Amino acid sequence: MTEQSRTRFHAAARSEQPDPVLLCLLAAAEHTLAEVPGGEPPPTLDALVTGCLAALDRHAAAVRRAVAERRPRSPEEVAALLAAVLGGRERFHGRESDYRRLESSLLPEVLRRRRGLPIMLSLVWSAVAARAGLTVHGIGLPGHFIVAVGAPVPGEEYVLADPFHGGRLLDARDAARLTAAAGQQFTPELLTPAQPLDIVLRVLGNVRSWAGERPEQARTQLWATELALLLPRHPAQLRLERAELLVRTGDFLGGAAEMEDYARILDAFDPDSAARVRQDARAARHRLN
Repeated sequence: MTEQSRTRFHAAARSEQPDPVLLCLLAAAEHTLAEVPGGEPPPTLDALVTGCLAALDRHAAAVRRAVAERRPRSPEEVAALLAAVLGGRERFHGRESDYRRLESSLLPEVLRRRRGLPIMLSLVWSAVAARAGLTVHGIGLPGHFIVAVGAPVPGEEYVLADPFHGGRLLDARDAARLTAAAGQQFTPELLTPAQPLDIVLRVLGNVRSWAGERPEQARTQLWATELALLLPRHPAQLRLERAELLVRTGDFLGGAAEMEDYARILDAFDPDSAARVRQDARAARHRLN
């Protein structure tokens, strides 16, 4: 299952128009399909993807019915409608406790529980809206993902909403406060719609961060790191992270080889760090003795 999902993830990430929903489903598959309780046979990858896409279609149908009844005209009215359907009737929202749960970053679980991190709930909003013929973009503010209902470009009308809090409307001051809470200064450029692959990389980063705080979850951190490395664009530092995780999970030779490859990259611009990485590679090899 891992090989199949990763092959599809790799191909989907390099498609002409990457779909963050599909990529997040494929990313979650390794964990979700391995966690079936009671010894029951896990569903197939196709069944998982098809079931989750069908759930998004059902939510979109509910939104379309509400649009036909209310006929919203302004972005404010569209945002209120989405909040009523997704945040109200369908109960998609988040709580602080969700930051402590891996399921909050796994799209199949978010669709099942209707709870998740801000970025996942924003992805649900944008995916459902697109299926209902509405314009909603994910906005990756530092520390808190939100959505823009309408097109956040000069000359166009839009409003900001927070799916984590059921679709509460935000203004520029709210966005500035959220940004400041993450230790950064707000600029209008932060309201640029997030690109699909950047969304997926951030989702995987959340998984890596969650697992990195829990030493017993090294293998979870490893699969999230390896998936991030399959994206066309990713931080080079992820190669070293993968190498260190291979060592932590017992693959001393594989981790050492990865460290030595990464050290060769560092040689050109940071020879001191390259030397330290090579020292770690030697230490990993010595653990075989």
